[in-house]
Amino acid sequence: MVDRLFSEASLAELYDPMTAGREDFAFYLPLVMSARAVLDVGCGTGELLRLAREAGHTGRLCGLDPAEAMLDVARARPDIEWVLGDLSSVSWDEGFDLVVMTGHAFQVLLGDEELRVALAAIRSALTEDGRFVFETRNPPARAWEQWTTGHPVEIIGASGAVVRMEREVETPVEDGLVSFTHTFTSPAWDRPEVSRSTLRFLDVAGLSSFLAAAGLLVEEQFGDWASGPLTDASPEIITIARRTA
Repeated sequence: MVDRLFSEASLAELYDPMTAGREDFAFYLPLVMSARAVLDVGCGTGELLRLAREAGHTGRLCGLDPAEAMLDVARARPDIEWVLGDLSSVSWDEGFDLVVMTGHAFQVLLGDEELRVALAAIRSALTEDGRFVFETRNPPARAWEQWTTGHPVEIIGASGAVVRMEREVETPVEDGLVSFTHTFTSPAWDRPEVSRSTLRFLDVAGLSSFLAAAGLLVEEQFGDWASGPLTDASPEIITIARRTA
């Protein structure tokens, strides 16, 4: 889930180098460490759960992702559960006191029904006092305006080859959906790898409505990874929700 463009084996190895130094782990890791059983939805290569295990977490850690290539990387850590699939294909009954979705994985839930199914599955997976913690980009901040070919990223892959990634947004942006392409090129490759992705940008009111309908109550929301207040200018909508009775 984290980003479906990394579902190919040739690109999965690039995910961790590309996201090195990410700010969100400093926010999520203490929450994971304080929970007995954790489900990471859209776990990707499983780095967050690996960090938790290395920091001494002794409870249940489970990662869920629909990309086999990402889980192939994650399975280097056999003391964590790795499940291939998404929230429409799995079912847990009060198995976790914390469910997280990091890396803006929440935004790949594009349709209303897809979102309802996912939130219902998350509620079912939570214990009675469980928490669901995730983030989505704040629409008024218009993050997609920075996703242009003027900001290429260079990554060193596991093989040592340099890979350049460029992102270009398709216009216009419609109904809260932003579609864009990633183009990966490398001197070590015969041809570029091109992937198209779409993300949904839900505003605060819409997000709260979907959560409430699923039986999830918003406890706290922040606008950045330093736990700053949520404003129109905030880059993130970071949400902590709990299961209602």
